[in-house]
Amino acid sequence: MDLLRVEKISKTYGSGETAVHALKDVTFSVPQGEFVAIVGQSGSGKSTLLNMIGALDTPTSGRVFIGGKDTFAMKEKELTIFRRRNIGFIFQSFHLIPELSVEQNILFPLLLDHRKVSRGYLEDLLTILGLEQRRNHLPSQLSGGQQQRVAIGRALMTRPSLVLADEPTGNLDSQNSSEVIALLKEASRKYEQTVIMITHNPAIAHTADRVLQVSDGVLTDLGRCRA
Repeated sequence: MDLLRVEKISKTYGSGETAVHALKDVTFSVPQGEFVAIVGQSGSGKSTLLNMIGALDTPTSGRVFIGGKDTFAMKEKELTIFRRRNIGFIFQSFHLIPELSVEQNILFPLLLDHRKVSRGYLEDLLTILGLEQRRNHLPSQLSGGQQQRVAIGRALMTRPSLVLADEPTGNLDSQNSSEVIALLKEASRKYEQTVIMITHNPAIAHTADRVLQVSDGVLTDLGRCRA
């Protein structure tokens, strides 16, 4: 079953001779639990595509379906709630709240949504992330790799069906990068979450199940990676 369907998404900025066609009739689907990497040169349109999938920006034309729901057919309030409950975002910049502890940062999306906290799931996540001994630390007391793990935990805590990661290893060294990718793959396998990750690193891209390439706003499916 496809968790995500993108149908003929186009995005144009400006008009006339100055128009920039960031995306051109992009169509693809991703089944539940698949880990997909999106690659492309800077300015190719890959970040624009991720923003469309996450409903952070609106397309000029086309539709995006997540779990069978047409996100751009929703009213603003409905979309905000849907996005908060169904999509986890991981960015290159960690965007942690400096005054909150590791545990509080991870729990923040649930508390914002007034939802009950599953202590068992929290403990499971802290163990997977290797943060059990850091749960009461502030972000300033953590390394870059540890801060990114907190950001991953925050994205996963709501148990979203879709996780969108925009260059999640961009600020990390090679060892921490490998650990972060391993965590994302484990989330995909263990929790059957669909993960879509933007990366400029070919080695990281080929750890995914499938690679998509965006070039001048056009998407090409490069197929499944070898195990």
